[in-house]
Amino acid sequence: MKIRQIDAAERLTVSLPVQAYGFEPSPAAGETTQRTQDYLRYLEENVTLVAEEDGVAVAAASAIPMRQNVRGLLYPMAGIASVASLPLGRRRGHVRALMTELLGRMRDEGCAVSALYPFRPSFYERFGYAGLPKARTVMFSPADLAGLLRRELPGEVRWERSASGYRGYRDFTIRLLAECHGFAVLPDYRAVQLRDADDRWLATAWDGGEMLAAVTYRIAGFGGELQAYDLLTRRPLGRALLLRFFAGHADQVGTVVVTVQPGEIPELWETDLATVTQAAVSFPRAAAPMARVLALETLAGVPAGPGRATVEVTDDPFIGGRYLLDGSSGALEVTRGRQEPEATLTAAGMSGLIYGVLDPDEVVIRGFGQVSAEVAARLRLLFPRRIPYLFAHF
Repeated sequence: MKIRQIDAAERLTVSLPVQAYGFEPSPAAGETTQRTQDYLRYLEENVTLVAEEDGVAVAAASAIPMRQNVRGLLYPMAGIASVASLPLGRRRGHVRALMTELLGRMRDEGCAVSALYPFRPSFYERFGYAGLPKARTVMFSPADLAGLLRRELPGEVRWERSASGYRGYRDFTIRLLAECHGFAVLPDYRAVQLRDADDRWLATAWDGGEMLAAVTYRIAGFGGELQAYDLLTRRPLGRALLLRFFAGHADQVGTVVVTVQPGEIPELWETDLATVTQAAVSFPRAAAPMARVLALETLAGVPAGPGRATVEVTDDPFIGGRYLLDGSSGALEVTRGRQEPEATLTAAGMSGLIYGVLDPDEVVIRGFGQVSAEVAARLRLLFPRRIPYLFAHF
């Protein structure tokens, strides 16, 4: 088995057939060829590796160069996508070898962190990934928001096709990238797919010349469902303006289904608003995202609490080793440790602490390390719990 990086000209014939078998209806009809060729422009700067046997690709994996907010600072991120293998190449270690090689290359190119949507979390947990919360979907009747139609609110809502409003929407997501822990954005060459498809409406909330909130959506039909994608907000006023916009559809659609970030409390948006809020997780189609740290020392400087501990990260080719972690200055200081570690962590355990999704006690309970109660208290100060919102869907 040989691993190699393919160039853009090879994708159509080398990696895409493997990835299509893993993720698309198959065998594909001939007319899909043009659609596939059109899609190639959204992959142009992806890093794609294939595992070959006798010159034939049997497994493939790609990384999308992205950016992610980790506790308030921005870092290059490797968005792992399209990990697949052909049936006769499975359970032979090809994907494991591809992932190790791909993550190593992305770390060497400057990526401090990585994220993905797993087909099976336990598989990627072995690669150091920790689970992140899944965005919630909220279903409600727009008629329940009738009170908003009678309420005087400052600001306005602007409405247009996703193509015409793409530039402003993109700028808004970049602004949220700087403000929201866990938020990530696709590179320009991939993000423009929203503009090119032009198959959604875009509603944006404004006040004083500033965009406060944005949402893209589709309507299934008269009396049907208004499917709203990520409801992106910077201020409660922006959310209220968009909810009032949805209320104006009460005589057109029966329900609104909108995706919101983890931590939102939709039942408190408005009085007498009946909601069904859920994060439905299933495998392999609808898993929650995962993320990991690829370069721990690169994360020096992220906001941290007044804790201090020496830890050893075990059995990981990227962040394995001993570290002194110190947040007494208000920013994380990371130095290679020499003294005996006070706690041992897997890469998944360390990543869970960094992203704020695991308490030190949970690290022990989940089998991600050994941490005494006294050290757990210090790590709890060092890495306060946070709720990351991985916005980008790649």
